[in-house]
Amino acid sequence: MAITDVPAFAHLTEADIENLANELDAIRLDIEDSRGERDSKYIRRTIAAQRALEIAGRVMLAASSRRSAWWAGTVTLGVAKIVENMEIGHNVMHGQWDWMNDPEIHSSTWEWDTACPADQWKHSHNFVHHTFTNVLGRDADVGYGILRVTSDQKWNPANLGQPVYNALLALLFQYGVALHDLDLDGVMKGKADLPEMKRQLKGIVRKTARQTTKDYIVFPALSGPGWKATMSANATANLIRNLWSYMIIFCGHFPDGAEKFTPDHLKTETPAEWYLRQLYGSANFKGGPLLHVMSGNLGYQIEHHLFPDLPSNRYGQMSKQIQEMCESYGLDYTTGPLYRQYWQTLRTITRLALPNRMTKGRMRSESEGPGVSLRSRARRSSGDHLQRQWRAAPEPAALTTN
Repeated sequence: MAITDVPAFAHLTEADIENLANELDAIRLDIEDSRGERDSKYIRRTIAAQRALEIAGRVMLAASSRRSAWWAGTVTLGVAKIVENMEIGHNVMHGQWDWMNDPEIHSSTWEWDTACPADQWKHSHNFVHHTFTNVLGRDADVGYGILRVTSDQKWNPANLGQPVYNALLALLFQYGVALHDLDLDGVMKGKADLPEMKRQLKGIVRKTARQTTKDYIVFPALSGPGWKATMSANATANLIRNLWSYMIIFCGHFPDGAEKFTPDHLKTETPAEWYLRQLYGSANFKGGPLLHVMSGNLGYQIEHHLFPDLPSNRYGQMSKQIQEMCESYGLDYTTGPLYRQYWQTLRTITRLALPNRMTKGRMRSESEGPGVSLRSRARRSSGDHLQRQWRAAPEPAALTTN
């Protein structure tokens, strides 16, 4: 069930929550104060490596007609598209590298290699999703408008097809993201801002046309007689990127332990409680450095939701501190192997295709309600926490549109 009272669910006092927020603010300030040459080298080297991969993939596709070269070029191109979308585009547009004051690596100027226009993504994702994370009716990422991902969402017969909808969304993920900021619900209710939707649709058509021209006309034409192989390679690389991006993003929000919330909580939510909601509304997965780069460091989804505008290469460092903090407060820190997180996500989507009465007693991916945890909560007393002193910090910057 969706959570209405987050403090009650967490079994924390108001003083505990404020102190938790102070500790998280201190982590933010420490990272901000220590950003420097090491971090700027990281993002510049990542961009250089990604571009080298793309060039290598296209050269392999153009230089040989052998089947082995096609596969090597296609996979290399697919990896390049993944890194561009996940570790570079997603994170640059979050403003993680704006502090460098580099006009070429800045949230206001970056346009990524996918069908969704950057300005629309920054609104639907940076602002709406990161402000109202997993709040039913406010966060459109809860089911992406077509999937029922919590028993609190009303069931209707159309949900029976959601395993199919889910598969189609995975295959065409870049187009699902492109349409994500459109107020389709408002259209159904006759309340949509039609001039704004018209503007958005024009942007989507222009961006999709640009991507289609690049991948399916320009590069195939440059390949001469091998244009068919290049076209199929580009389509396959885009498919690889779509499937990977879908899996990584869904594993951060829908496995067991990633909680949902009712809009009622927002009426009284404080900035400190916003932090708590991010902790409970996100899920991590475990892996090595290469997996984390390939996933845009969203294996640290909890850290990303707490600090979406801090450099992604620092999430692993913050993760250790935040896990220790959660343990001391008796808070759940949801993480596990990638395969398990994805299996739990698919299980939830499949089961919720059915009415609640047919899945009662079988849904273990949702909490039983406020105040009930997936694990026992042994924690220190409030007084122990209040003895920890931290320097003053501003309200969480993640509440802004950055």
